[in-house]
Amino acid sequence: MSGVQVGKRIIGADAPVTVGWENIGRVEGGPFKQFFFTYFQPAVLFGLIAFWYYAPNEWALASIGIAIGLGFKVLLLGLEWVNPRYRSWQLTWKEFATDVFYVGMGYTLVRMMGTYLGDDVMIEAVRNAFDWDKFSWFTGLPLLVQAIAISMIFDFGQYWMHRGMHNWYPLWLTHAPHHYITQLNINKGAVGNPIELFLIGLGVGGFFDFLPRAFLLAGAIGMAVATYQHINVRFNTPRWWRYIFNTVEHHSVHHSQDYEATRSNYSGTWIIWDRIFGTCVDGEAELLGMEGGRRMDIRETMVFPFTEGYNTFRTWLRRRLQLPEAAPHQPEPAE
Repeated sequence: MSGVQVGKRIIGADAPVTVGWENIGRVEGGPFKQFFFTYFQPAVLFGLIAFWYYAPNEWALASIGIAIGLGFKVLLLGLEWVNPRYRSWQLTWKEFATDVFYVGMGYTLVRMMGTYLGDDVMIEAVRNAFDWDKFSWFTGLPLLVQAIAISMIFDFGQYWMHRGMHNWYPLWLTHAPHHYITQLNINKGAVGNPIELFLIGLGVGGFFDFLPRAFLLAGAIGMAVATYQHINVRFNTPRWWRYIFNTVEHHSVHHSQDYEATRSNYSGTWIIWDRIFGTCVDGEAELLGMEGGRRMDIRETMVFPFTEGYNTFRTWLRRRLQLPEAAPHQPEPAE
């Protein structure tokens, strides 16, 4: 397999990857279906922004945001059955039950880790370390500008954390299980080792949690964009949207079985970070996963960073301590 050159890399040499938006499939059906799946993503984004912008203060709560997020996921789950991107990604009961486990872990264990070790601790430390009156210029900006800035700052942190996970072995050990998923659907973003899910949630954008309305708006932007990354729905994504935001097409390339393709499209929301730093690949892939599409079970996902790290260290130590091999015995020449 020859692959396609993108910048200095060859994409698709190990497994099929469609490169270029002109080669991506489009929604089939009548004018209403075409219209719906072309403008659904922008309509949801603008609708959520309008809701949080004009909602009464008593509604500006994280619990309301979580409830909206859950309802949004149920809606998208229905769309996966109406207009799937790939039949090979169709959700089965086994996959659904596994996903529910990871979603539950995200709302319990991972959230507790964040409370005692993650963003909440850092936010409190930052609050106590700085004189926030000096940042009054920021809170004086228009609310939407604040929200976009928070979203981009947070995503900038996620971009480098995610990129680090693919380029530094200790971090890769935590992230690798997430790349053993063999299909994309609405809850696959929650699949992974809890350490990785905790780390990927860290971002300097969390320091702006003292701005509840702006922070909720930023969260709405993230939800209305990043949720689509792991989804089995075929969209006619508008050109401007795919240039600015990360899409399921971009993220399917990142989850491809092709090695070079996985080292691309690291951002969570704003694909422009990948464009700026030269890691963007426009296209899509159907064959996902590692080791030819091997599916990792829950038990292995939980222990993989430790078992694989131990095996790697043991191999390194053996090579480090190994004595030079003795020269082979040469028989005495006959007289």
